[in-house]
Amino acid sequence: MRKTVNRLLSVRSSLLLALVGATLSLASCQKPTDEVAPQTTTGSTSTSATASENQTINDWILSNMQELYYWNDKIPANPDKTQAPDVFFESLLNKYDATTNPNGDRFSWIQESADELAASLSGQTTTTGMEYNLFLRSSGGTGVIAQVLYVLPGSPAEKAGLKRGDIISKVNGQLLSTTNYANLLFSGSTYTFGLASLSGQSLVDSDQTRTVTATVFQENPVFLDSVYTVGNKKIGYLVYNQFVPGANGSNASEYDAQVDAIFSDFKAKGVNELVLDLRYNPGGYTSSSANLASLIGKGVSSSKLYFREEWNATLTPQLQKEYGSSFFAQNFVTKAQNIGANLSRVFVLTTDQTASASELIINGLRPYMTVTTIGTTTYGKNVGSITVTDESGKIKWGMQPIVFKSYNSLGQSDYSTGFKPSIEVEEPLTLLPLGDTNEAMLRTAFNQISGAATSGRQGVTANPLSSVGSSIQRKAGGHAMVRALKSLNL
Repeated sequence: MRKTVNRLLSVRSSLLLALVGATLSLASCQKPTDEVAPQTTTGSTSTSATASENQTINDWILSNMQELYYWNDKIPANPDKTQAPDVFFESLLNKYDATTNPNGDRFSWIQESADELAASLSGQTTTTGMEYNLFLRSSGGTGVIAQVLYVLPGSPAEKAGLKRGDIISKVNGQLLSTTNYANLLFSGSTYTFGLASLSGQSLVDSDQTRTVTATVFQENPVFLDSVYTVGNKKIGYLVYNQFVPGANGSNASEYDAQVDAIFSDFKAKGVNELVLDLRYNPGGYTSSSANLASLIGKGVSSSKLYFREEWNATLTPQLQKEYGSSFFAQNFVTKAQNIGANLSRVFVLTTDQTASASELIINGLRPYMTVTTIGTTTYGKNVGSITVTDESGKIKWGMQPIVFKSYNSLGQSDYSTGFKPSIEVEEPLTLLPLGDTNEAMLRTAFNQISGAATSGRQGVTANPLSSVGSSIQRKAGGHAMVRALKSLNL
C-alpha cells in the first residue's frame, strides 16, 4: 500500500481527477464523416525519439496504468514498448465498441505536454476567444459554416467585433468545407473570418470580414449573471462555462469566490427560482462543481453526500484500508450563501456540450430537489480519470487514464448516454444574446416558471442544419471533471 500511496502522491503535488474525453458529440441528429478533433497528441514528435527513450516513457505509462486504470484487468499481457508513447498508450486501453464492448473506454487519453494540459484545465489556452458550433451548409453538401456561440470579454475576437450569432463561412478567403475546415480553423494564429447572413432559409456570403490573432488568454468561466422579476418570482440566472476555481497558477480560487458573491446577491434579492445555464460548459474541477451545488441544494450541508467514486477492484481495498470510505466521497460544503431554502427546484439549460462536472451537478442535486433540464441531451460522462505526470520532470508527458466511475447519493450513475432533457429545445440558427428574455432556452425556462407553457418538445427543428461538431470539444482536452484529491496523511 505504501507504494500505491507514493505513486498517487507522485502523480502531482495536487493530484487531479478528471473526466476528459477524446470523442465527439453532435448537436443534430445526423452525423457526417468529418468531425472536429479534440486536441490530442499525434505522435509526430514522439516518433522521432529513440527506441530507448520510448521504452523509458512506455515503462512509466505501463506501470501507472497497471495500478491505476479502471480496467487494469484488461491491459494486454505483453504490449509492444517500442511504439511511440501515444500509440503505446492507446494499445493498453479497453476500447469502447458500441456492439462488442459498449461499457468500454471512450475517454482515456494522453498529451505530450502535461504543463499545457494543466493550463487548459484552468481555462488558459491560446485562443481567439470565441466558441462555435459547426454545421453542414446544406443537406448533402460539403460546405461548412461556424455559428458563433459566445465571445469572451476582452478577447481578440471581441476586439475584432465578433459576437454571438455571427456566421462564419470563410477563413482567409477560402470557403469552409468538410475537407478543409479543420486545417483552416485550427491551424495557424491569424485568421480573417468571412461572414455570411441568413436570408429567409438561405445562407448568403457577405463582404464583411473580421481579422483575429489568437493569443494566450485566461477565460473567466463566470460569463453572465442577472436577476429578473416576473410577477412574484425573483429569478436568478447564471451562465457558467467551465468549472474552474481560479486562474492558471493562482491559489486564490477567485472564480469560486465570484460565484459565491453572485449567490450572496441572489439571496439578498430574495431569488426564489434559479436558471443555471450550463449549455456550453464541458466540465472542470469537482471542487467548483461541489461549491456551486452547495450554493443551490435544498437542505444540503457538509454531512450530505454530493457524489462518490468507484475505483478498480485491486486498488479499492488498499485505499479503503489506508483511508476509509471517506477517500471515495465528496460531500457538499456548508455555505452561508446557499439559496436552497427558497427553492423547490432548479432549471438547468443543456446541450450536447454539457458534460462531466456539469452533469455531476444534475445527478448530484437530483436526490435533494427537482432538477428540470431544458435543451438537448447532455454529453454523457460518468467516469473519471486522473492527470498523471512524472514528479522527477524527466518525462514531459501527461496522461488521463480513466480510474473511477461516479455515483450520486442514491447510487445512481445511469447517464453514460447523457441526460435527456425534461423539455427539449434546440438552439436556432439565429441566436439572440445570452440573457435576452426572448432567447429560446431562457424564454422556455421563464414560461415554465410562470406556468405559461407545457412540458415536452419545443422548437426541436429550429435548426435544420446537420452538425459537424463544436470548438468546445477541443476545450481542456474535450470534456473534463477535475478535482484535487484529498490530502494523504503519511
